[in-house]
Amino acid sequence: MSEKLLILAMQNILQELEEGIHIVNKDGITLVYNKAMERIEGLNEGQVVGKHLLDVFPGWTKENSTLLSAINSKKPVVKQKQNYINLRGKLITTTNITFPIFFEDEIVGAVEISKNFTNVSNMSEQILKLQEKLIKPQASEKKSVVHYNFDSLIGGNKKFLEAIKYAKRAAQSSSSVLIEGETGTGKELFAQSIHSAGIRKDKPFIAQNCAALPENLLEGILFGTSKGSFTGALDRAGLFEQANGGTILLDEINSMSSTLQAKLLRVLQESYVRRIGGNKDIYVDVRIICTTNENLEELVSKKIFRKDLYYRLNVINIRIPTLRERLDDLHVLCDYFIRVFNQKLKKDVWMISKELEDLFQNYEWHGNVRELQNIIETAMNMVVDEHVITKEHLPNKWDEMLHNSKLKSNEHDFYDHKDLNHYLENIESSLIRRMYLKNEKNITKTAVELNISRQNLQYKLKKYEIIG
Repeated sequence: MSEKLLILAMQNILQELEEGIHIVNKDGITLVYNKAMERIEGLNEGQVVGKHLLDVFPGWTKENSTLLSAINSKKPVVKQKQNYINLRGKLITTTNITFPIFFEDEIVGAVEISKNFTNVSNMSEQILKLQEKLIKPQASEKKSVVHYNFDSLIGGNKKFLEAIKYAKRAAQSSSSVLIEGETGTGKELFAQSIHSAGIRKDKPFIAQNCAALPENLLEGILFGTSKGSFTGALDRAGLFEQANGGTILLDEINSMSSTLQAKLLRVLQESYVRRIGGNKDIYVDVRIICTTNENLEELVSKKIFRKDLYYRLNVINIRIPTLRERLDDLHVLCDYFIRVFNQKLKKDVWMISKELEDLFQNYEWHGNVRELQNIIETAMNMVVDEHVITKEHLPNKWDEMLHNSKLKSNEHDFYDHKDLNHYLENIESSLIRRMYLKNEKNITKTAVELNISRQNLQYKLKKYEIIG
């Protein structure tokens, strides 16, 4: 009785799964065909159960049926994409995982788990159509879809200027570029700047976020689709073909699946792409720029990212510092965003308050420059006729976050030093650095504001290694 209940419970569970389940015995006779599989293939359980696969699906053969292949080879058939017309005449796209079933080392059947990607494939077609409409006009006008150049990169921090220097050199090359940096540091700004200053500036610039789409959809968008061996598929150029002669930006390359990594490596090695379902190699001349918000070297060591692809992409490496590493740029960035939003929002704001600047200096900025931009825009929307942004212009969540960050910073600084002298020196160093940068590195003005002698300030600037 308990065994029958167990079998019944298993059958009920299989019927409620979102994935299609199809189980056959070793002779190819269907034993289980759940509701999800009915929806995918346009059949009902009564039409399939108890019948041989090839009788129900006359278009299948022993070679192209994943279930029969798993039985004959006694090996799993993993993630094999299938496009076919179901019995209702609808084009279906599925990804299948098929396993042989063994009992005491004897094969007794096979089970197939199917995930329906029909909507994803249709979405891929729509995205590719839209991309083509965008690319064709710009190709005829010889214009590139870029909004930024090197003048858009704001800051004077040493590490930031070093990144710009490398980017300008990269603009004169056609080699692959890998841009590393946390979210919000401005990686796409750098990529567009490289393109707009290079020899491909009059050719297409196409950006694609690798983390924004599932693998099957991303594959079709990047490499295109062909009628080829996939029944019902359409001929459609992918982004690599559409970007021919120009630049393609692969944003968040660290999110790309191992399958697509292998295909991308082939493009880099041979300069050819092959559309999904096609058997023809298409030559492309595309400059590849990739960005990552994770350390790719670490992903390589963990075998998440291909080592050979990493070396192909990391020809020119540009690392963008976090905002935490370039706090000396906070003042100029705030001024820049205030000017931008003054024009956009029709305001007349001059600056942020000293109190708010101090809070900004102690904030952690996990969202980097993008987070700073968001805070300034939010605050300026709250300004009526004032000329100075204060913490009162921030929503409660920002005010609380900034204050909490300051408290944590002060607490950390105190316990991180051995005694009171170390703690006070740290405060003095931070104050002098901030005033020195505020006064645009003018020693006389800084000394007057700090109410100390010019000679004493010079001594302290050297002591704290603010100047050489």
